[in-house]
Amino acid sequence: MSNAVQDERCEECGSRIVIGLGCDCPPDSRLPTTRPASQTREEWRRFPADTVLISPTQYAHRSGCPHLTEELVKPPRWGWIPDPAPGLWDRLGISHPAVATQGNTARRAIKRCPDCEAALS
Repeated sequence: MSNAVQDERCEECGSRIVIGLGCDCPPDSRLPTTRPASQTREEWRRFPADTVLISPTQYAHRSGCPHLTEELVKPPRWGWIPDPAPGLWDRLGISHPAVATQGNTARRAIKRCPDCEAALS
């Protein structure tokens, strides 16, 4: 089996995808609200804490998101905004998308990651 298949991860929850079993996302497609005990929080070094990360699925995440690892956030799949305008996170939505300024600058986010949202409140 190749390393590419072994290291395939879910874009939503960041967990490893197991053929025939899927990932750690719940069956109703909502993101998990808790992290598995085996998953440790890693220090993010490339992205400052206020960076908005934009996934291929149009979700906005924050640096340190509990279900992502920094290694997953790479162009061309991801874009990011290293110094977002004040209030951008709160205004984010279909009528006010966040547009990446670095990485894949074609990425737009219209939804906020629920885990990141909870961590900010």
